[in-house]
Amino acid sequence: MAYSHLLIAIDLTEDCHRVLERAQQLCQALACQTTLVHVVEPLTLAFGGDVPMDLSLLQEQQTEQAQHKLNILAEQHQLLKENNCHLRYGQPRQEIHLLAKEHNCDLIIVGSHGRHGLAMLLGSTTKDLLADAPCDVLAVDLQIHTADD
Repeated sequence: MAYSHLLIAIDLTEDCHRVLERAQQLCQALACQTTLVHVVEPLTLAFGGDVPMDLSLLQEQQTEQAQHKLNILAEQHQLLKENNCHLRYGQPRQEIHLLAKEHNCDLIIVGSHGRHGLAMLLGSTTKDLLADAPCDVLAVDLQIHTADD
C-alpha cells in the first residue's frame, strides 16, 4: 500500500534532522503530501501543577521560539508548503493523533532513540504514539550506529 499523506512529528532537537531527511526521501519516492508538526507541552506538565509562579511569559517565549525553529527546519528540508506546518500546544500523543485524523494522514513519522532499561519503563513519546494511533507509525532510528553494531 502506498502512503498518500505523511504526518512528520518532530521534537526540534538536532536529531530531528534525521527524521526530516527520511520523511523527505519517502515523500519524494511516493509523491505524497506532507504535514509537519511540533507539540509544545505546557510547562505545568513539565514542572507539575504545584509551581507557585506564573509561567505564561515563559510559555509564550517557548512557543514563539518553537514556531521560528519549526519554520526554519521545514524550509531547510524543503517541506514548507502552504498550511502544512503546525505548532500544537498540549500533550504530544493527543495532539499528533488529532492532527493525523484532521488531515487524513495515513503515516505518522517520528524519531526513536531506542532507549532501554529505566528509560523504557518511563515511556517515550514514540511508544506513546503507537497506542491507539489512527494510522501507521514509522519510528526512525536516531541512534548512531557504527560498523561494529
